[in-house]
Amino acid sequence: MSIGDKIVTHPGVVKQIEGGKISVSVISKAGCASCQLKGSCSVGEVEEKVVEMNLPKGFSFKEGQMVTVEMKQSLGTFAVLLGYFFPFLLVVLSLIIFLNLGLDQGLAGIFSLLLLVPYYGLLYLLKDFFSKKFQYNLY
Repeated sequence: MSIGDKIVTHPGVVKQIEGGKISVSVISKAGCASCQLKGSCSVGEVEEKVVEMNLPKGFSFKEGQMVTVEMKQSLGTFAVLLGYFFPFLLVVLSLIIFLNLGLDQGLAGIFSLLLLVPYYGLLYLLKDFFSKKFQYNLY
């Protein structure tokens, strides 16, 4: 089994069913959330995330029902690349280019950071494409 074939699963609760869409609340826990010392440590975190997806055909779900949400691990890696790694590369490379063009360091830094606006704007415009690519399975 390769990394791209691994499946990540999380338990969830059906929050809302509307039309052909279903919203599932997934509780995300940090690795140390089950530690005995978590009350005195600020590292352990529990966060609720709501995942929206198309209602799977052939299944009937009710609000409040416990379900399992699964996704390929490789898609999570791709999401991290899109959200963090590629913007980091964009800022660093553009900063180097602007500095080599002779811009002041402060101005080069501001322009490099401003390049993130069209980058994330493009990701927003492509959200329908990404919603088809990042498919969750529900059972």
